[in-house]
Formats: sequence, structure tokens, C-alpha cells
Amino acid sequence: MFARYMSNTERMSSNIRPSGSSNKDKEYKYILVGLILILAVILFKELRPYVSGFLGAATLYVILNGQMSFFTQKLHLGRGLSATIIIIEALLFFLIPLTGLALLVADTLSGIHIDPDAIKNQVTDFIDTIEDRVGFQILTAENLSVLPKIGTTIVQALGASLYSFVINILVILFLLYYMLYSSKSFENTIREILPFQEENKKILSEETKLIIHANALGIPLLAAVQGLFAYFGYLFFGVDNPMLYAIITAICTILPIVGTAIVWVPLSISLILSGDITNGILIFIYGFLIIGGVDNVARLMLQKILADIHPLITVFGVLVGIPMFGFWGVIFGPLILSLFILFINMYRHEYVPGSKASPRVTTKLKPAKMPKYKNPSINFKKKQK
Repeated sequence: MFARYMSNTERMSSNIRPSGSSNKDKEYKYILVGLILILAVILFKELRPYVSGFLGAATLYVILNGQMSFFTQKLHLGRGLSATIIIIEALLFFLIPLTGLALLVADTLSGIHIDPDAIKNQVTDFIDTIEDRVGFQILTAENLSVLPKIGTTIVQALGASLYSFVINILVILFLLYYMLYSSKSFENTIREILPFQEENKKILSEETKLIIHANALGIPLLAAVQGLFAYFGYLFFGVDNPMLYAIITAICTILPIVGTAIVWVPLSISLILSGDITNGILIFIYGFLIIGGVDNVARLMLQKILADIHPLITVFGVLVGIPMFGFWGVIFGPLILSLFILFINMYRHEYVPGSKASPRVTTKLKPAKMPKYKNPSINFKKKQK
């Protein structure tokens, strides 16, 4: 009894701490958090050129992490071998095609001879014709002097982006391997850091995966479909180098509001200016009806398979994401905006009395099921029995 009393006394005395020590613990905690934030800002500033690599690795991790469980648990392969197989898959099916596409566009654009004077003269003649019919001056010579600079600026930006793209691919491969190899500890660490309840942590994880899948898989599929239809149209209407313009059309699907019209509208105008009025008008009609129509149909079909994200989130997310993250901003711009709205909905759901907000951002469109009605005569017979 005496030993039990002494052990309980020691336990109680160990749990009782003076107020001064608790204040010091809080001070040490805040100092540690401050040091972490300072180092995080310094690291982010120095690693800013490689942010696309970090985001690309995170995207591929979300898409391919399910295979890691299959290889290690079902096939009983080692984690190192499983991660290596997934890295090879990501390289063959994602990164090499993207690199090849970027090199193709860069090589094609570098081989194009841009004659600024000819372009300026054509645009000037076209504007003069419109001004004569309208009766007032639309553009001045000072505005048209910008045209010769466009071709040089595009080529320079393309070369710098290509170098950054290749470097970030190496960063993606390096990070993705270790994220897959240590996937359990990696995910547990993130869950520990998040300042949410377990239910909200689960919702945040589900929403993040849905948004990344919807953008990382949906946007390339949509771009491929529109690029294919654009290629057949450009080929049929006699556009020079239709493959290049089809690739550019596919890339421009990520642009909000204007979209692919930024390609086929200038093509239509250029054909009209060159004297091929019929094909110019037909390309405009084809782009408006077919390429634009395919976009609407394909989006609706993808929404039934993937998460349904509100169009405003996609539009403004892309506008925010591309200047911040470049190519990967197409995925992480809508993700950041969706997380912002999700956190607001979580706050309303948890802390605002009477709020009907749901802690969700995405929905999945499912085919509606017709209600099943019971036959009243059958129920009447059963009651009689």
C-alpha cells in the first residue's frame, strides 16, 4: 500500500508543473515555430525555380501512389523495386511524351521564318479597309510597331521555358522516388501537421485527390480530343503545318475564357487576308461549331467520370496558377482556390451556428436513378393474408 501511495504521489508531482515552466514551454514553442517559418521562407526563395518540379512530383504521386500498395502488398515486391517500376512508368507515359511535345513545338517554331514587315503590311491593309467602311481610326502606326517584337519574344521565352522544363523533370523523378519509397511516413507527417479534426483531414485528403485527378487527367484528355479535331479541320481547309497548329490548339485549351479561339480566329483572319476568303470563313465556322462544341461535350463526359469542379474555380484558378507555377499552375491554381473555398466551408460548417454549408468543394455527377414504386395491389393482398 505504501509503495502504491508513493508511486501515485510521484506521478501527481510529476504532472504538476509551476506556471513559470509552462510559460517557458509556450515561448520555446513559438520560437521554434518562428524559426521553422523563417527557414521555410528562405528555402522557398532559393528553390523557387524548382517549384514546378515539386508540384509535378506531388501530382504524379497522387495519381500513381495506388500502384505502390498493389506492388508491395499484393505482389510482395520490395519498396525500392516498386518505386523504380513506377518511376519508369511515369517517365515513359508522362514525362517523355511531355518533353517530346515541348521539343517538337520548340523545333517547329524555331524553323518558322517570321517576316514582321509582311505581317505588318497585311494587318495595316486589313485595318485600313475596316477604317474606310467604319469611318473612324481603330489602330495607329504606334500600336502596330509592337508586331515585329512578338516573334522574338516568343522564341526567347520558349527557350527559357524549355530549359526550366527539362531541369524540373529531373527534380520530379528524384522527389517522386523518395515520396513513393517513404509514402506511409510522408502521409502520416502531413496528417500530423494539419490543424484539423480527423474528419476534416479525411475530407481535405479526398478533395485534394479529386481536384488533382480532375485536372491532371481531365485537361490532357480534353486537350488531346480538341487537338485531334483541330488537326483534321486544319488539314482539310489547307492550313500550312496543320500539326503545329493542332498542338498549339491543344495547349490553348488550358487558357480561360478565350481557349482555342486564340488559335483558329487568327488563322481564319490570316487566310482571309491572304485572299482565301472561303477557307478562312469555313475555318471560323468549323472552330466555332466543331472545336468549341467538342469542348462542351467532352467536358460533360469527363465530369461524369471525374470530379465536377465549378467553372469559375477552374477559370480563376488557371488565371492565378499559370503566373505562379507555369505549366503546373493549370492543376495547382484551381487546387489552391478550391482549398480556399473548402477552408471557408469547413469554418462555416464547424463554427457558424445554423449554417447549411457542406465541407466540400467538388461533386461527382452520377446518373439519376428513377424511383421504384411498389404495386399497391400486392401490398393490399399481403395485408389481407
